[in-house]
Amino acid sequence: MIKATNIQKYYDKLQVLKGVDLHIQKGEIVSIVGASGAGKTTLLQILGTLDHPSYTNGTVLEINGEDVLKMNDATLSKFRNLNLGFIFQFHQLLPEFTALENVCLPAFIANKPKHDTEVEAEKLLTYLGLGERIHHKPNELSGGEQQRVAVARAMINKPAIIFADEPSGNLDSNTAQNLHQLFFKLRDELGQTFVIVTHNDELADMADRKLIMKNGAIKREVKNIKIFTYDTIKGSI
Repeated sequence: MIKATNIQKYYDKLQVLKGVDLHIQKGEIVSIVGASGAGKTTLLQILGTLDHPSYTNGTVLEINGEDVLKMNDATLSKFRNLNLGFIFQFHQLLPEFTALENVCLPAFIANKPKHDTEVEAEKLLTYLGLGERIHHKPNELSGGEQQRVAVARAMINKPAIIFADEPSGNLDSNTAQNLHQLFFKLRDELGQTFVIVTHNDELADMADRKLIMKNGAIKREVKNIKIFTYDTIKGSI
């Protein structure tokens, strides 16, 4: 699903990523943790093709079997839109649009038919418990509802992978727990793959694997010997 080798990133003379290697399988939930400044978000942005590694010589970044480092900007943009989904800490919903319209945007960018897209968006919002809120604008939704709209938006093009950067960092503990349950539900029922940067220890420890970063490198990997599912975590939190 994702194969990365020797990912390096410099900002001027500051080396932020120091030759990161990783491999993520389909249907995995992988968390990336570490202190602020460890390089977590930079790595996530490069894996999600929102940024580029500083060097391509000796560097590999394959996503869903495609060598994204060889793509031009237009091809990469199309690939990103159709294959990758993103969830951010502050939702990034457009305030003038309804929940339904926000969810539809990535599909409209991909020139998918309007009617089919709206039907699919409504199905997703209903699946995520927002069937009665599809015509509400973001300021009429709670923080947890806004984040579920963001999840639906990330899923509208049926992406191979969803990248999440501190997805529960702006939520109260109960709402955060509900969001964590949702990730496992999506993995269990739809086979969704997640790569999640988080400071939330509970979410990080439930992931199939936890990658611990320090000073721009993955220093340790912890594989969870307990298999968490939506049903097990729903019953425990």
